[in-house]
Amino acid sequence: MALCAASLLFAPSVLFASVGQESVGNILTLEQCRSLALQNNKDLASASRQKAAAEYTYKSYRANFYPNIYAQGMAGYSNADGTLAIAGGNLPVLTPNPATGTLVPNGSYAYFPGLDLKYKTEMFYIAGVSLEQPVYMGGKVRSAYKLAKIGRDVAGMNESLTATEVIVKTEEAYVLLVKAQQMKEVAIKYNAVLKELMENVESACKHGLKPHNDLLKVQVKLNESELAIRKAENAMRLAMMNLCHYIGKPLTSKITVSDKLPNVTGEVTVTDITERLEYSMLNKQVEAADQQVKLARSEMLPQLGIKGMYNYMNALKINDSKLFDGFTGAAMVSLKVPIFHFRAQHNKVKAAKEQLALAEAEKDSKDELMLLELTKAINELTEAQLEREIADRSLAQAEENMKLSKSGYSNGLETLSDYLEAQALWQSAYATKVDAYFQLYLKNLSYMKAAGLLNR
Repeated sequence: MALCAASLLFAPSVLFASVGQESVGNILTLEQCRSLALQNNKDLASASRQKAAAEYTYKSYRANFYPNIYAQGMAGYSNADGTLAIAGGNLPVLTPNPATGTLVPNGSYAYFPGLDLKYKTEMFYIAGVSLEQPVYMGGKVRSAYKLAKIGRDVAGMNESLTATEVIVKTEEAYVLLVKAQQMKEVAIKYNAVLKELMENVESACKHGLKPHNDLLKVQVKLNESELAIRKAENAMRLAMMNLCHYIGKPLTSKITVSDKLPNVTGEVTVTDITERLEYSMLNKQVEAADQQVKLARSEMLPQLGIKGMYNYMNALKINDSKLFDGFTGAAMVSLKVPIFHFRAQHNKVKAAKEQLALAEAEKDSKDELMLLELTKAINELTEAQLEREIADRSLAQAEENMKLSKSGYSNGLETLSDYLEAQALWQSAYATKVDAYFQLYLKNLSYMKAAGLLNR
């Protein structure tokens, strides 16, 4: 009995045909999965909080350039009181000597009645406002401000880098589920081919056209294919749980995704690492270490500031009259010049310089590693492109081989073993093509990450 050749052949365009789903409903696109992952990822939420904290820190240090205004007050009570008496009498009158300009008695006297002062403190209070403005702090204020600004920039980069990692893991999980669906379809199609062959061999054996041994051989292969379907189903179930984990859904959720891998060009457009967030973050770390040197050095430089005060004072009675009762103003200039500190600050500066040298060395080392990573990603991407092309050709050749083998077996020119081997080669080529498309997407994703093309 002739076998139907049409049911055994699958064109490359059918490779990503629809597969059976465990649930029905709206299909989750890759973009939707990315969005869900970014919304629900805990690491990204922590990175966002770190960015917000760094922003507030930056604003606090920026405020150091502006004056500080304080309201201040003091009140108290003292029972200190007493008298101050100065006896009166005749006092000589002094006039200047025309020759020397000094004061000398002129022989006359003036009467001084004396003083009898009574003072009392009792309640006293002072209230007012003061303004402080740093003029020059040895560069401390500016260096601290720049450090806070760098911290804010790094926190923003870290948030974007975390988002990139989330996107990469989510896309990997997504395409892994698509691959698992396609591998299940491969197993189902191979099982269908064997079932059709089984029916035809059974019919041929009944009519004495084929030996019973052929039926047993097909049955063994059919059993293996059923096991392959079960393994494919398990793999798809695990891939679905993995995707649910990244997009923030319960692991037991039944989700539906596209049965096609997103298209990728595989084009190499960037061959350096300057677009990577890690590259910029390393530069910022070196910049921060340089500011730490300047900050340590500022402690060795003079500091200049101004202060103004305007107060109301009510205190001290003299003979039952207030001595202080009104508003007063004052302005001051302060200058602080470090003289000797047992080389403590010199050692802090040297330590900061060593940290700067360490940051520069770390940057050089990591830059080289990132360049190696990018080169490796480019090489693997070009290899994956070639593997996909070869897989396309291999599947076409395997389909043609299976067609010829089927015809040969039907006409008695080939054994069943030859035909089963041709079917197995076709199934293997089919699975290889699915994996080649999957690997191409992953390698393209790795390249885009290594080239800094996934920055959020």
